Amino acid sequence: MSNAKVLPLLEPGDQGVAPCCPPLTERPMTAEEAETAARMFKALGDPVRLRLFSSVASHEGGEACVCDISDVGVSQPTVSHHLKKLKEAGLLSSERRGTWVYYRVEPSVLAAMGRLLTAAAV
Repeated sequence: MSNAKVLPLLEPGDQGVAPCCPPLTERPMTAEEAETAARMFKALGDPVRLRLFSSVASHEGGEACVCDISDVGVSQPTVSHHLKKLKEAGLLSSERRGTWVYYRVEPSVLAAMGRLLTAAAV
């Protein structure tokens, strides 16, 4: 069993659902919001993880097989470790199909990340 915490997600068109955190300029974060955002940024703070995240996010069809994104200059076990960290941070989801695992970035995760870094409306 995994004890990983997953970021809350925004569903498209769901105006009543709050993402992980308010925009940084809206108000000071609570301790819980800061923990959630820090997990996300920590996961993306590694260049290999950022490349993997970008590869999945930009891959045709919105998902990528691990076999298609593992050419990031590190060994396959290291790629698996980094993908696991991205999943634990709630940035990626995955699905096993036969012997391959396919990863995807949910649009709601990108929306939540964008909202966090957007200035609040005046």
